[in-house]
Amino acid sequence: MSLFRSLSALLLAAALGLAQDSAVTKASDSATTPTTLSQDQIRELIRQCAEKDLENDKKLRDYTYVERQEMHHLNGKGEVKSTETETSEVMEIYGEPVQKLVAKNDKPLSPKDAQKEDEKIQKIIDKRKNESESDRRKRLEREEKDREEERQFVREVADAYNFKFIGIETLNGRDNYVSDGDPKPGYQPVRKEAKILPKMRFRVWIDRADSQVAKLDVECIDTISFGLFLARLHKGSRVILENTRVNDEVWLQQHVAVKADARIALLKDFNVDVDVTDRDYKKFRTDTKIVPIESRASE
Repeated sequence: MSLFRSLSALLLAAALGLAQDSAVTKASDSATTPTTLSQDQIRELIRQCAEKDLENDKKLRDYTYVERQEMHHLNGKGEVKSTETETSEVMEIYGEPVQKLVAKNDKPLSPKDAQKEDEKIQKIIDKRKNESESDRRKRLEREEKDREEERQFVREVADAYNFKFIGIETLNGRDNYVSDGDPKPGYQPVRKEAKILPKMRFRVWIDRADSQVAKLDVECIDTISFGLFLARLHKGSRVILENTRVNDEVWLQQHVAVKADARIALLKDFNVDVDVTDRDYKKFRTDTKIVPIESRASE
């Protein structure tokens, strides 16, 4: 899933906490870096990042990886009440990203639960294998429509904010442009999905050499409601996304940290911290084969 699509999905905790104590070197300190970037230059950089991120999403289909999600449930004092973890293997099956759960609370699944996961994967394989040409065409058209809607959303992100160039910061040995985005006063969102934008601000780190988003820190600055007020995300909720360069060909998600203060329907408020780590990216080989369940049973 691309960075911007991830951001849309993770907007249950949206937003940019401006790390005031981050080690940012002001651009004016070095003659070899630009003295500043204008708002228009930053806006164009963000549009470039959006297009490149869609390409990253396509290249991700050639990779398998391991994702570990750790969820902390907090009490009213912000103390951890309980912790749950899930570890999954992520793969692409006929162009569809699929997660196969392999461990819960850092312990392997029981044979029964592992069998259920195998059966889930097999159902997806069978469904895609038997897909008619008409259904396949419709699915691909829907996917392209989703990608175009994402492009439009990100274009509006670029238009909905005032940008301020902060300076240059090194992340993982690479120089990054650092910029803040604050909602334009009085901005009227064009797209329905963009109604959340005036309620968020962000800081973004853009890799100078590759024009890719290396890090994004987003913060809710007002309450965000979803689905006829059935869910509310409160001010102060925050998400931080970090990407990494893989195989010198693609930038992929490495880490997501979410702090959510929310209310679902008429239930009481709840606080959660979610930490997602993606690792062990491996290029999917053409000779890699997923063995049907029945074939394994006969071995």
